[in-house]
Amino acid sequence: MKKMSISIKKGDILELRIEKMAAGGFGVARLNRYVIFVKGAAEGDVVKARVYKKKKDYSEAKVVEVIEPSEHRIEPECKYYGYCGGCQWQHIRYDAQLRYKKEIVKEAMHKIGGLRDVKILDTIPSEEIFEYRNKMEFTFSKKPWILPSSEEEKPPFALGLHIPGSFDRVIDIKRCLLQPGKGNMILDIVRQYVKKTATPIYDIKTHEGFWRFLTLRNSKAFGEWMVNIITSEDEPPIIEPLSKELCKKVDGIRTVVNNISKKKAAVAIGDREVVVYGDGFIEDKIGDFRFRISANSFFQTNPKGAENLYAKVREYAELSGKEEVLDLYSGTGTIPIFLSRDAKRIIGIEISQDAVKDARKNCSLNGIDNCLFIIGDIREMLSKAISEIRPDVIIADPPRPGMHKDVIKGIIELGAKKLIYVSCNPATMARDIAMLSNMYETKEIQPVDMFPHTHHIEVVAKMVKKER
Repeated sequence: MKKMSISIKKGDILELRIEKMAAGGFGVARLNRYVIFVKGAAEGDVVKARVYKKKKDYSEAKVVEVIEPSEHRIEPECKYYGYCGGCQWQHIRYDAQLRYKKEIVKEAMHKIGGLRDVKILDTIPSEEIFEYRNKMEFTFSKKPWILPSSEEEKPPFALGLHIPGSFDRVIDIKRCLLQPGKGNMILDIVRQYVKKTATPIYDIKTHEGFWRFLTLRNSKAFGEWMVNIITSEDEPPIIEPLSKELCKKVDGIRTVVNNISKKKAAVAIGDREVVVYGDGFIEDKIGDFRFRISANSFFQTNPKGAENLYAKVREYAELSGKEEVLDLYSGTGTIPIFLSRDAKRIIGIEISQDAVKDARKNCSLNGIDNCLFIIGDIREMLSKAISEIRPDVIIADPPRPGMHKDVIKGIIELGAKKLIYVSCNPATMARDIAMLSNMYETKEIQPVDMFPHTHHIEVVAKMVKKER
């Protein structure tokens, strides 16, 4: 049946009923079968929404007025919500968020993966829905963006989070609910110090100025904090007094580091790093395993959520202690280390040299000697591995774009009895599962929530080699 023609243009305000939620955090509405994706909506809402993007097959719009609120709609706790891009679903009850995430996974598996009968379990909730992040990255900007309702005087600079779609406009965040309260104390001390010193803020257009980013890491397991100040120059007379002030006013700061970056790209990673105070790292735990985290190393931002995710990987792998396990995209070794007591040997393949270095350190920290980490491109390394090892279980945890077709081909050639697929993107996961479906049957899929108040979802699939 053809869609009926409908005249919609950018800037139109439409009255819409939201049918369901979709990937990307949008609500889905239809006018004569024409799809409109709506930001700031909840399933069951009736809203007025302004169209900001018009395409042939769909439009995108943003809620400007809620006419009839959904039963799932609540008042957001954060005053920056709707302007800051950090959260998309703070206006939705948490139990509804979990259901939406399951439905998004289900739709991807049905429409992209062709899996209509596979069992998809209810989403495992996050233990904490606020203050769960162990890392936050804040930006200095010469262009503060002021909330429309704010009566505060415009500050001379902003230290906070970008408004969506802008590379240089930043909200001067006083309190982010996703990080523990002590992080907000640190944020304010740094802000006041920068005002006092009057040292210039870095300008992303002219590439002049000093202060660039502030990254905060924390460990709830050990009560430790890392303050990472990213600047354009190495200026100890400016940074060292700030470090002393922070350590005097805030308990639990284990280390302060200064990353110096002359890169024009807006990334909070330095060309070199100076440890100003402490030993340059903090430690955290996933389960009962310890991990050393340096300023630029990757670590799961919700460790309790990661423990839920890895526990499901362990359950699906059904290890007895005799198996050879191959872990693809092994990163800093968190999954191999978590499974190390249950397998004979785990071989991790990872392209990042720094990540492998961290993985080996973390093995040493935990007294683990049955994990081997190989540096290299997974496509190339798999072709070598096919002639050298025959894993009983393969675990794959690729980045958002999913697996390259050559990696999928290599997995099929290895022919392990079990494949455990971990993903942060249900759409690319479903695509890859479809390509693996001649070899593997998908038995069960488990969504795991590690990012409350956002549309992001982690997924684990248990796949078993088909009998021939």
